[in-house]
Amino acid sequence: AAPLLCAGITTYSPLRHWNVGPGKKVGIVGIGGLGHMGVKLAKAMGAHVVVITTSASKTEDAMRLGADGVILSKDKEQMKANAGTLHFILDCVSAQHDINAYLGLLKRDGQLTLVGAPVEPLPVAPFSLIPARKSFSGSMIGSIAETQEMLDFCGKHNITSDIELIKIQDINDAYERMLKGDV
Repeated sequence: AAPLLCAGITTYSPLRHWNVGPGKKVGIVGIGGLGHMGVKLAKAMGAHVVVITTSASKTEDAMRLGADGVILSKDKEQMKANAGTLHFILDCVSAQHDINAYLGLLKRDGQLTLVGAPVEPLPVAPFSLIPARKSFSGSMIGSIAETQEMLDFCGKHNITSDIELIKIQDINDAYERMLKGDV
């Protein structure tokens, strides 16, 4: 349950705030610690969930987590084919990336919320937002009351965090794996 108090509430709060649910097509960028929770929560809320990833090797994991589909962001044809199809995107990536490419996947009045924390600023091109009245926001965690609501929601829907238990002696190896995205 401990990861729910970080990754769970960090992803639950913006999904709830932006009314993710039935009839909404939601993109989750990245399926690491935050993203895997975003997939599970958005699916349990009733949304159609699409994972957006740079790696084709993550497709199987995305589907296991409950995703309805996968968009490979390095595949220009897939990105073009999915342009303007999403109501909401939860961006869980902390590495440097092109936010404008993801904004292009949003429908008119679509919303992208960043919960990942890249070290460097992410340049946003005005015309990624202006023509279709798109919004770009950030979110951190939720209140105590919202955290309790998230825990109750997870209990009701049997949602837990996927973890990998490691020995303390392997912490340096685990850290190196994390930096390479091998989680």
